[in-house]
Amino acid sequence: MDRASAVALLARAPVVHLGATTPDGEPVLRVVHGVVVGDHVLFHGAPVGEKMDVIGRRAVVSAEEIVASIPSYFVDPERACPATTLYRSVQVHGTIERIEAPHLKAAMLAALMEKHQPEGGYVPIDAEHPLYKKAIAGVLVLGVSLERLDGKSKLGQNRTPAEVGRILELLWARGAPGDAAAIDLVRAASPSAAVPSFLEAPADTTLVCAMGEADADEATALLVGTYWCEGTPPDRIRKSLLGSSAWVGARDRTGTLVGTARAIADGARRAWIYDVIVANAWRGRGLGRALMRLLLDHPAVRGAETVLLRTRDAMKLYEPFGFRTRHVHRTDGQEVHEMILGRTGASGEAACPLASAGKGT
Repeated sequence: MDRASAVALLARAPVVHLGATTPDGEPVLRVVHGVVVGDHVLFHGAPVGEKMDVIGRRAVVSAEEIVASIPSYFVDPERACPATTLYRSVQVHGTIERIEAPHLKAAMLAALMEKHQPEGGYVPIDAEHPLYKKAIAGVLVLGVSLERLDGKSKLGQNRTPAEVGRILELLWARGAPGDAAAIDLVRAASPSAAVPSFLEAPADTTLVCAMGEADADEATALLVGTYWCEGTPPDRIRKSLLGSSAWVGARDRTGTLVGTARAIADGARRAWIYDVIVANAWRGRGLGRALMRLLLDHPAVRGAETVLLRTRDAMKLYEPFGFRTRHVHRTDGQEVHEMILGRTGASGEAACPLASAGKGT
């Protein structure tokens, strides 16, 4: 893993593992709340006990993320051996240092609060503030330099392109929590793998199965100014994107977000399509159809008996997927089509409010 990605993994880890030894050679293994501040990973505690024994000792700090469990039959129909776990991990090797400077101790505690209480609700931590000066002087802050940092990303890079393609197909079919995000990571790690049919998109674009926090600002910018988001502040648009049951997107060859679509779904009876939009320069090339195909087949949406949406002018985009106009209403002088897609077991009726889909896709 490249250094920047490894540092980012370490920084976002809820906790890190600290391994060291006492002067007597006894092993010490602890789980601590670590934060990255400058060129160190720092953690805190009371100035008594076992932590005092490891100051100045060699140590390892580690963190990891499980990406996906790969059962053996994804690769081989008979042998158990191919069963594996995809993951990302980071290790820092160094010497445990005691941090004495009040401003660095304050920075560590401020970073810890920002990480675990991002909503605020407290007076900002400052080494000279009367609320914190005494506490900062008394707290023990230890750290390990990031000079020797190693990141590992095991995402199927050892597999053949054909095996990676099969793994992508089966992750999508399984649809367990985290599988959509795993597909994006595995695909990025093996760019030579064949594109599975569910990820086929117009030339020079790449579909994204699991949009997230890192995509929210770009997606919000695409949606600001659309008729269905009129009157909705950007921060509310952003929050709605992050609250989706399924959220897919598309990026061009430069990595720029050029399309997005999302849904709210209960996994069984109903799904509502929202915020289908394609950047102006990419309209008319089939990208809207590719996004809708991916969204309707998303694990959170594919089991819904009835899928619903609203649109003023994109009926021709949705009709090939089986959507039909159920009602036409006039809102602010505009015709709004309420469209419904009934699948196996669907009643064809929907008592809940219908959703909004984008124009010009």
